[in-house]
Amino acid sequence: MSDDAAGIVLAAGEGSRFGGPKALARLSGVPLVERALAVLRDGGCRPVVVVLGAGANEVARECDLSGAEVAVNAAWSSGLASSLLVGLDAADRAGVGGAIVLHVDQPLVTASLVARLIGVWRTEGKSVIATFGGEPVSPTLIDRRRWPEVRSSVAGDRGAKKILQRDSELVVLVDCDDVGDALDVDFPEDLETIAANAKWQPLLGNLKS
Repeated sequence: MSDDAAGIVLAAGEGSRFGGPKALARLSGVPLVERALAVLRDGGCRPVVVVLGAGANEVARECDLSGAEVAVNAAWSSGLASSLLVGLDAADRAGVGGAIVLHVDQPLVTASLVARLIGVWRTEGKSVIATFGGEPVSPTLIDRRRWPEVRSSVAGDRGAKKILQRDSELVVLVDCDDVGDALDVDFPEDLETIAANAKWQPLLGNLKS
């Protein structure tokens, strides 16, 4: 089993509250999907997969997805679980030992955070969940040995985090407060808030920071 970790960007949602697919939204001039791919790539993920769904053709046309494997989830409307399964299938074909799952609407996750999760996974040999303020949130790194359990348990909008936490001996929680923020984007004004907040500028200015 390879010690490489794939990176999976979940970017298939229609963004009903946002007003359109969040993958296309721009922060500091960069589409969120491009930012997420760069963060995973710079953090050490090989390969990088992006799962598209709603507006897939528009995202592929307007965004630079070069260097990423594009997987389209025809069942995107059923919830994020179906997109996760599509992403894991792509990672499975690559023969990697694990996969980091990142939601496209988390622009304050950094490459350093991704690298930290990979480092802990390689050392501990367990799935890894990032924590902020002591709370486990996305992104997660799912060790390949737990993929069958995840595949059989996720449904609708229920992702892998709670499934991984069923057995505390098989998961490591990693404090990431110093290398990112868990804030996700729900509305267009959230992007304006992020761009205007000085404390977040170091996270936005350099994807490798």
